[in-house]
Amino acid sequence: MFKGLGQMGDMAKMMKAAQEMQQKMASLQEDMHNLMVTGESGAGLVKATCTAKGELKGLDIDPSIFNSDDKEVVEDLILAAIKDAQTKATKKAQEEMGKITEGMGLPKDMKLPF
Repeated sequence: MFKGLGQMGDMAKMMKAAQEMQQKMASLQEDMHNLMVTGESGAGLVKATCTAKGELKGLDIDPSIFNSDDKEVVEDLILAAIKDAQTKATKKAQEEMGKITEGMGLPKDMKLPF
């Protein structure tokens, strides 16, 4: 007689879970601006720090690489360090998203938002 009520209860649970996930995603988006990763090149001679969103925040360059003859090498090292930091930022963001989806019983590698 009240079969439909059971389905309504399931729908309410799904809606609540969706709202929780939306809140966690919004919180994570804000946290990504504070999570820092550091990429490096030249065995640590050049280091680039960026947020998990990929926003470059700083460069640390060892003074030993400043030689006018090696301008192109220095530029390449800087670019490589930035790319390494951005790659690490993407990986960190995916790890953090995975924690949210896993915590909700969804597959860790599920792509969000849909």
